[in-house]
Amino acid sequence: MSIKENVDYVKTELSSEEKFLENFVKGERFFKKYKTLIFAFVAILLIGIIAFFIKNSLAQSNKIEANIAFNKVLENSNDTQALANLKEKNPQLYDVALFLQAKKDAKSADINVPLLKELSKYQVALANKNISELDNLSMQNDFLLKDFAIFNKALFLTNEGKFNEAKTALALIPQTSKAFELAKLLNHYLLTK
Repeated sequence: MSIKENVDYVKTELSSEEKFLENFVKGERFFKKYKTLIFAFVAILLIGIIAFFIKNSLAQSNKIEANIAFNKVLENSNDTQALANLKEKNPQLYDVALFLQAKKDAKSADINVPLLKELSKYQVALANKNISELDNLSMQNDFLLKDFAIFNKALFLTNEGKFNEAKTALALIPQTSKAFELAKLLNHYLLTK
């Protein structure tokens, strides 16, 4: 190597070291200037991560306790302590437990879950053979068992001897419904009446 090449090599090495030192000094100045903000950000980040894991752990613990309480309620529906624990830990599962108890007793329950509330009303209407309540439920467009409510209404009307009203009710059940086969069978019976 020639001396000129060595000098050029040393210059480039020095300039890269100077740039490195310059960047290091700039970084140190930036850190000193914003040190409190950087530490605050890191602390907030750590606290957030810890809080997230604690929240998930508590939610998992509540879920397990609610499931244990629900199993106790299923085994013994008179267990008031398990019901209270279930109401505190998981209100929706508490509503399911109330629904199941009301179903056993053929009573209506005060439930906040809309679907279970409608099913409870449907079961009570069937148990009491309440045609007007079945009619109210069948008028709701989003009711899950709408066609079965219409069929049961027609069945109760048939038992009361109101054959024309039963035929009119059965005509409301669409052919695509799962209850249509039942409606067809009842219609065959009503042809003779």
